[in-house]
Amino acid sequence: MIVPTNKPGNRSPWLGPVEGPVDASGKAIDTPGQPYDEDIALYEVAIERIARGEHYYDFIVAEQRARDYPVNPGIAVRLPTLAYIDAWLGRTGQLVAAIALMLAIIAVWWRRLGEEPEDRGRIRRLGTALVFVGASLGLNRHYFALHELWAGGLVALSFGLHRIGREGKGGRWLAAWLVAALALAIREHTLPYVLLMAAFALWQRNWREGAAWLLLVAVFGAGLWWHLSIVAQDVLPSDRHGPPWLVLRGMTGWLANVVQSSNLRWLPHFLAGPAVILMAFGWLGWRSRSGLFGFLLCAGYGIAFMVAGRWDNFYWGAMIAPSMFAGIVFAPRALAQLLAAAGIETTRKPAVN
Repeated sequence: MIVPTNKPGNRSPWLGPVEGPVDASGKAIDTPGQPYDEDIALYEVAIERIARGEHYYDFIVAEQRARDYPVNPGIAVRLPTLAYIDAWLGRTGQLVAAIALMLAIIAVWWRRLGEEPEDRGRIRRLGTALVFVGASLGLNRHYFALHELWAGGLVALSFGLHRIGREGKGGRWLAAWLVAALALAIREHTLPYVLLMAAFALWQRNWREGAAWLLLVAVFGAGLWWHLSIVAQDVLPSDRHGPPWLVLRGMTGWLANVVQSSNLRWLPHFLAGPAVILMAFGWLGWRSRSGLFGFLLCAGYGIAFMVAGRWDNFYWGAMIAPSMFAGIVFAPRALAQLLAAAGIETTRKPAVN
């Protein structure tokens, strides 16, 4: 059975408008003329008002309320980091930053994949090409105000900078830590990545690095509490609660989020859905701690998307999509290893790193 990769009856929102917003159960609400891009319009207004000298917390709750956006719970109000960065950069600066981020992602992964001892040239070329496909969506100027677009790119950059399992390489994890800190300040959905980094560092008894990741979590927790406390001061008893995020969409939620928020959206469903699964599973073919990390990262976000997120939260997939693409280059190894474990002989033995 083919699992659909978008809401039945709707086109991918990245390609054009959908039929309309959805309710808490995921059913479409008939509201003719209401554009899907109202989220982005809200973020762009926030950027413009900051650029004019206004303070984010002086207007954001009232702005969301006026547009009939929920402000309760307070987490529905985005963190201000990206709005200030975009306002400071301006239109041209945002484009330059997007290009720089994409090139940085490609460069770090070119170097990282070049460290592969087996099939170095092929893995490096194909893997970097796939990284480019995953990161290139960040050049879509229409979505520069979208938090997940930047946070997801920064997660991919941080992952590429890190060298999991190597002690005595302070700079190797420090750069990854700094990039992840910026991603976390932009979007709280970066937290699972940071927690996984902390878990791996502690598992390998890299106590200093583990402490640094846990410190980042603590600082973020304090910052989020401060953000929510300020927002709460402007919330009125009459403000409606937002619809729940716990929707339990299952496999379709995972596939739809990643496909619709990546360049996989150009593929038909019967190709795009399996590609997502191969990207996640393929990381196990990279027989290293980085490969295990990549699999757990992709699978962890996948499980989260199966459980949480409404249909109109498809763009959450941009948090992980740029980090997933390189995994498919290792998929042949992973499949060969799976067949070997099952006692099925293959013509080509799986490569061992």
